[in-house]
Amino acid sequence: MFGPVGHAYVYLIYGMYLCLNVVCGETPGSAVLIRAIEPQRGIARMRERRGPLADRQLCSGPGKLCQALGVRRADDKRPLLPPRFELTARDEAPEVAVGPRIGLSKGLEAPWRFGLKGSRFLSKPFPP
Repeated sequence: MFGPVGHAYVYLIYGMYLCLNVVCGETPGSAVLIRAIEPQRGIARMRERRGPLADRQLCSGPGKLCQALGVRRADDKRPLLPPRFELTARDEAPEVAVGPRIGLSKGLEAPWRFGLKGSRFLSKPFPP
């Protein structure tokens, strides 16, 4: 999380699940946890890693996402560039839902969770 911008910060939680963060921002220690994605490519490989699940269940949580994508501890500090990672810009700005971060008991008033509004691929739906 204190590494260079544009690199992965991968860590273990609960002694068994990996989480993938993107190091960003100008302040040291800034990163964004990637909680979920909509799988679009490599779905067969994701099912090999996660089992015969519906597309929306393959990457619908930080640990599930890392398992489906084959993220490893060795990916910590890697640049988010091909061949290991690939981030692409959208053609147009998406409609974004904003809410409190999941799993916190303090600072709930801070808008620290962002997601694609109306997505079926979120780890948890946003409150109405």
